[in-house]
Amino acid sequence: MRRCIKCKGEPAIDLKSNNTAFCKEHFIEYFLRQVSRAIKKYNMFSSDERILVAVSGGKDSMALWDALLSLGYNADGLHVDLGIGEYSTGSRRICENFAASRGARLYILSLEDMYGTNMREIVRRTRRVSCSVCGTVKRYLMNLVVQQKGYRVVATGHNLDDETAALLGNLFGWQEGYLARQYPHLPSTHARLPAKVKPLVRLGELETETYCRLKGIDFLADDCPLARGATSLAYKELINSLEEKMPGTKQRFLFGFWDRGRRNFTDTPVELKECSLCGQPTTAGTCLFCRLMQKAGLDPLIQPQVQEM
Repeated sequence: MRRCIKCKGEPAIDLKSNNTAFCKEHFIEYFLRQVSRAIKKYNMFSSDERILVAVSGGKDSMALWDALLSLGYNADGLHVDLGIGEYSTGSRRICENFAASRGARLYILSLEDMYGTNMREIVRRTRRVSCSVCGTVKRYLMNLVVQQKGYRVVATGHNLDDETAALLGNLFGWQEGYLARQYPHLPSTHARLPAKVKPLVRLGELETETYCRLKGIDFLADDCPLARGATSLAYKELINSLEEKMPGTKQRFLFGFWDRGRRNFTDTPVELKECSLCGQPTTAGTCLFCRLMQKAGLDPLIQPQVQEM
């Protein structure tokens, strides 16, 4: 096995995609440099902005939150408790413990507290794809917290693996609108909507997991039980098989698209109007969140009960 490229010490990770290896100290340094590089390259946010990090308790979001704090950014966390048994209990506990250990601010929203039910039941009632329903609900609630607390930037833990799988899926389906919008920094398009950024796009799942383990950051290793069978997992398997045979495939594929391919797709501007029920920005008369909640027999106008620690 290769030695650390910086000090020739015992390697903590061997990165075939970069043909390099790092010891613990120099890998952590490398990881933070990649996050900082992504923030600057894509002009995600300034050093004095308040950042809201969507944290699930998984390795990616926990690594992101720690990295932003380590780099000196004013980064607060937001966790949505989906009420999915032990999975959600463990996720929430990890986020709470991390916030307490770092003296960081954490907001928590609980579906059980607000609606008296959980995500599994909402999915069952709406009869929609679970990841689609969950994503819609979490984005809507996140936007409400953004408005209440005055944030303008939301950071998510989407990494290199996530983005290459999404790009592959969008290309297979020729989803031109999604291809035009797939980028590490999507500016705000409405006064009530935050900019969305993905500072981990230069790093894959191996790197985020290694970072957490080397820094002693606890994370939930289990996948969300509602995500089983998701098409994104099939795309990840395919792209991983190519990466194994041809190291660096993910980086060439994704960064090449952003540098040269994305310009060929046009995101047609849409007029945002106010939802007829909740007043939030939407392209339809009634926003998807309100329609989903009504189909589930729930009141979409319940205001989020934000717990802060």
